[in-house]
Amino acid sequence: MTTDVGDILPPPNEKWHKHAAKRFANPFMGQKFDRIDVDAMMLSHAALISGFTINDFYTKPELGAACVANASEMYDLIPITHWYFSLPWVSELGANVEFRPLLPPVVKEPNITDLEMVDNIEVPDAKEMEKGFTGQLMTRAQDYIQKHTPEKFVPMTYTSDLTGGGAQLCGVENFIMWSMSERDVVHKLTEKYTETAINGAELMAKRYGSAFISTGSVLANNDIFSDTDVEELSAQYLRTFVNKALMKGAGPQVLYHLCGNHETDYKVFSDKLVFTPFTIMHAGYMGREVFPSDVLVKEYGDRATIMGSVDTKIMILPNPKRVYQQAKEQLLRGRDCKNGYILGTACELPPDAYPANVFALVQAARDYGTFGTWES
Repeated sequence: MTTDVGDILPPPNEKWHKHAAKRFANPFMGQKFDRIDVDAMMLSHAALISGFTINDFYTKPELGAACVANASEMYDLIPITHWYFSLPWVSELGANVEFRPLLPPVVKEPNITDLEMVDNIEVPDAKEMEKGFTGQLMTRAQDYIQKHTPEKFVPMTYTSDLTGGGAQLCGVENFIMWSMSERDVVHKLTEKYTETAINGAELMAKRYGSAFISTGSVLANNDIFSDTDVEELSAQYLRTFVNKALMKGAGPQVLYHLCGNHETDYKVFSDKLVFTPFTIMHAGYMGREVFPSDVLVKEYGDRATIMGSVDTKIMILPNPKRVYQQAKEQLLRGRDCKNGYILGTACELPPDAYPANVFALVQAARDYGTFGTWES
């Protein structure tokens, strides 16, 4: 059952979109138009500020996508509409996803409860996935965007975390414990989930054409694993996933989102990841502090557009000036990246973030990221 949202939100502003689309092309076309763009990693916040719930965002993808499009225009963010589902593809591997009234969906309980069950996991093909739980939600959202706001439509294949996807099947605590005692089982789980994600990429590419690949490393970070473990359990699977997704027709744009603390392991991805001319590199935190943009520029700026981070924790505090100041610092550290720079948040914009804080992000980009007002 789909949701008709045509009478709820105002129609898109074509003048705004033409301007924002030209600005969005800056890093990838070698342009310097207007200012550095802002991507606040918008999910259910868009629904809340429009009077809906987190549950509405996830259970009604058409409504969620429309809210994201409207919020992006209202805040003057990127002009591309993406609807992210927080648990992609795990239901296709047997996990029971449960929606919560006021929270994002969760896996109700692990479907892999002992080691022997791992060998019996069956990976669905692209046709099966199109009829599956995640596939239906994602295609509903993208069908809606394509039909109602085609100018904001860039097909997307989304797998937030290959390591974490495997962990959802058995439970994160079991996964971490098995990583120390049953490493081969952990690899099998991650391999199965990676194969499923590749088939998901094939589904999206066949249905919509070239699809933006959004992926990253979330569970595999320095709060839990060593650099060597992150390389083994995450980086090598990201390489396999993106390589095969590209061969299936996805891409060529790729976003790598290193969520959480990547204090030292950020370097291990350098020799593993697949870089295209349209790659975006993003890292959330270095220890407990937001990841410095200049460090990311030094490591990846010659191969990718860098997306800088503003701490998501401060987005829920009533202090827009603090957001503005941190955004300014990150802009000054990263805006001269030769492959372009985007200002973002460290992870998903919290649902209850204050709108004034989002406006502060954009104001900082206008004050310190407008081309022609700083020395190259």
